[in-house]
Amino acid sequence: MKISRHWKSYAAAVCAAAALSGLTGAPATADPDVDALYNSAQRAFTDGDDAFGRAQLRSLIDANPGDTEALSLHAIWSHYANDLPAVTDSMARLHGIDPGMAAGTQGVMNAVAAAAGTLPNPLPALIGPNTGIVVCGYGLLPDGGLRPELVNRLTAAWVQAIAAPLSPIVVSGGAPQNGITEAEAMRDWLLGRAIPPGRIHIETRAGSTVQNALFSTQLLRGLGADSAVVVTSPNHIRRAVADFMVAGTRVVGATTSMEQLVSHLPPPARPAQRGIYLDATRTFQLATTR
Repeated sequence: MKISRHWKSYAAAVCAAAALSGLTGAPATADPDVDALYNSAQRAFTDGDDAFGRAQLRSLIDANPGDTEALSLHAIWSHYANDLPAVTDSMARLHGIDPGMAAGTQGVMNAVAAAAGTLPNPLPALIGPNTGIVVCGYGLLPDGGLRPELVNRLTAAWVQAIAAPLSPIVVSGGAPQNGITEAEAMRDWLLGRAIPPGRIHIETRAGSTVQNALFSTQLLRGLGADSAVVVTSPNHIRRAVADFMVAGTRVVGATTSMEQLVSHLPPPARPAQRGIYLDATRTFQLATTR
């Protein structure tokens, strides 16, 4: 049986808490208020009340110093708030309990910073067969047709595919309309423009950017690809890049359509990065509720 990373983190946290309290034998029963604080913090982050969310996490950590998910969330949202002493404190604690979780948390912060500095780029990247081209889906029309936004993404992906004829293509998106998923509709569009069917791999489960990143990463690994060019819209590229990086895909290109390109060239101010941080924590698979 495969044991999840977070279950390992939980076990480590229980041992750490026992060591801190000097207890031996069976671990103490968890305080239900700790979970309530965690859930309250996550709701606050979703609702945009980051200061309250961080305050809830501080209370939780005071009550349970070994809670690795709380420490990770506190470090990430303190990074968003540019509270470097809080980041340093949470990361130091996390390193002492679960170095793997600490490394992953640092990876989230690094990915967000890299994504925020990513420039939307309509030009194709020069890549080889070990780099996949991943196209993020967009909601279909009720009859299963493509919306203009998705056609724009596919056009950018088609240009990238022509420039890199040996690279596999992953089209990612579920949300079926009229019996067809986003990925299937994208595949059909590319087939209609002379892309060989053997190059196109469909991922039909994703219903969000987080799932685009997680499920496409699994598919890329199965194809032997160790990196990807992510293709989406200019207003979506930074969030997508962060999610793919956190999911474990090395992003070597960020290709976008031309529409609204200029307005999204400047790096977003910190308040505009909230969505990137929120998505990144979910891609890291920190529990939204517990």
